[in-house]
Amino acid sequence: MQNSLYVALSAQVAQEKRLNTIADNVANASTVGFRATGVKFEDVVSGLGSKSVSFASAGDTYLSTQHGGMRETGNPFDFAIRGDAWFGIDTPAGTVMTRDGRFTITQDGQLVSVEGYPVLDAGGAPMQLDPRAGPPTAGADGSLRQDGRLIGAIGLYEFNPGANFVRYGNSGVVPPTTPEPVVDRMEAGMVQGFVEESNVNPIKEMTKLIMVQRAFENTAALIRQTDASFSDAIKTLGSK
Repeated sequence: MQNSLYVALSAQVAQEKRLNTIADNVANASTVGFRATGVKFEDVVSGLGSKSVSFASAGDTYLSTQHGGMRETGNPFDFAIRGDAWFGIDTPAGTVMTRDGRFTITQDGQLVSVEGYPVLDAGGAPMQLDPRAGPPTAGADGSLRQDGRLIGAIGLYEFNPGANFVRYGNSGVVPPTTPEPVVDRMEAGMVQGFVEESNVNPIKEMTKLIMVQRAFENTAALIRQTDASFSDAIKTLGSK
């Protein structure tokens, strides 16, 4: 009987993690550059043979690799990535990867993210523009020109977020290892005047949320029934 209680508790912990993950995805359905979070669970087996009991693992989170749709803005400082690559920004937490390409230029010509963090070039240095030369013209490879003159190139990076990755803000991800610049990859590039929307499907996520909530409630009911059975057993044995 105790095993059934432990199994139900492990299932409820797993369902709570799924609930939190889905709720976060739904909350960021309109966040530019957001990549949805998924959870993977495995069976943890205790004991051998007929006495073995299977529990749900704590679960590992992973980042969705599906691309969000592109939305045209017409803003010359908005950029969307085509293919598997990321922008790099310099934050208090170090270099952070993001797909949010809503950039602006400061008075001294530094290209910064929507939060005000410096955007990195392909060499890992802050991207510097000429504040007097007007909006830049971007190439598909990330190169920026002002008045027909090559200023530099916005860095496009690749990295493996791995399991249980760490987010920074809404759209940022802290890379577990040093990200590598994207080179010689024709399928990866940049588009000017567009932003990438969140890849979250709100209807699908809401359906998942309802299903997990029901499963959570069913598991809670099972725990209450098991607890009541324990109480009845104690009363019966105590009366003898």
